[in-house]
Amino acid sequence: METDSIGKKIAQLRKEYKLSQRELAEKADITHSAISSIENSKVSPSVSSLHKIVKVFDMSLSEFFTQDQAFDERPVVIKPDQLIEMGNEQVSMKLVCDGRKDRQMGFLIEVYQPHSSTGLISIKHEGEESGTVLEGEIELALGDKTYVIGEGESYLFDTSIPHKFTNRTDKLCRIVSAHTPASF
Repeated sequence: METDSIGKKIAQLRKEYKLSQRELAEKADITHSAISSIENSKVSPSVSSLHKIVKVFDMSLSEFFTQDQAFDERPVVIKPDQLIEMGNEQVSMKLVCDGRKDRQMGFLIEVYQPHSSTGLISIKHEGEESGTVLEGEIELALGDKTYVIGEGESYLFDTSIPHKFTNRTDKLCRIVSAHTPASF
């Protein structure tokens, strides 16, 4: 989804919920100027900021991005152009999804540009996450600990612990990950 589409969708949801930009900002615990900039397509939200915003609407990120999609039937094979982009220019998070709301697992193909992260603020949500670094390396800040995960290494953790991912290198990092429940 393009930056302007994300902003328009957030503005639409905010109006449906009869919230001002300030009210949404307070509920999401981010600045009013950030909400304004996102809605006006001046900036692309970080994954952590977008996660906080959609939680105000009692939605998951996957619901936010798939809400308007119509699927005639559930595909078994999902083509690259059918993946749902949930990230931004710095961190691409492509959701492998067949349109079901009752999915039990979420699966992402992630690409972190050099010196990028999921955001300044850590994310936390119910469930577990597991992944494998296919290329490069990623730093995982999990609670008060930090782990550097290299190419070929995997991770598994409880997502109720605040966490964020950062690529501190000059190289691209590619990861495949899965999470349960499919609420992210």
